[in-house]
Amino acid sequence: MKNKYLDFISDEHFLACIENLHNSYLKAKANISKKKFYNNKIDTIKLTFDSHFNNISEEKIIETEILRQIDKSINNSIGTFHEQILDGIVGFEMGKLSGFDIKATDNTLFADIKNKHNTMNSSSAESLFQKLAHYANTYKKAKCYWVQILAKSSFNEKWVSEINGKEYSHSRVYKISGDQFYALLTGKDDAFYQLYKALPIAIKDFLTSIEKAKSKSKNSALAEIKEAIKKLKEKG
Repeated sequence: MKNKYLDFISDEHFLACIENLHNSYLKAKANISKKKFYNNKIDTIKLTFDSHFNNISEEKIIETEILRQIDKSINNSIGTFHEQILDGIVGFEMGKLSGFDIKATDNTLFADIKNKHNTMNSSSAESLFQKLAHYANTYKKAKCYWVQILAKSSFNEKWVSEINGKEYSHSRVYKISGDQFYALLTGKDDAFYQLYKALPIAIKDFLTSIEKAKSKSKNSALAEIKEAIKKLKEKG
């Protein structure tokens, strides 16, 4: 049977990845309490100026700030979402706190995934290069990648760089954009675009299934209550 959403992972796996991310959003929203909101050092003076000078209600500004705080906590979850998607491709698996994010099951590929290209300082970049080089030296047939999901351009090239005054290069350590990495693992040049196109459809289906489940549960509870009342009346 042909998949509905993507042709490189199953529909069930795709929807499970979306469900996991949805749960992360719910958790992030639940964690923004009034106390935590103000603990994040909100500039109430700036908030007042923003409200009056930009002609925006304080309520709207607070809502925007809450969304910003949620967004900060969700960024890591987006990276995990990509790891979980790629984990569904035959021949590849997630690292699960093993020091890498994605690897080939035959140890010919190791990758560290960053959602944005500019999320590392020089020390983090140096540490990442050394980690990837270690995998490359340990597994002689392995190619190792720093994956930048939201890159400025499309590329797949050797990672050669000067970091903290030291020159770094390795014959099998690369940096690669998200679209090229998806293409590499799936064998499909448009895999990343497929994901982009399929997401709205799959998300809608997932949310619809949640509403149906809630409705079914509600109706079931109502039926049980009615039945209990009926039995009480019969006894009376």
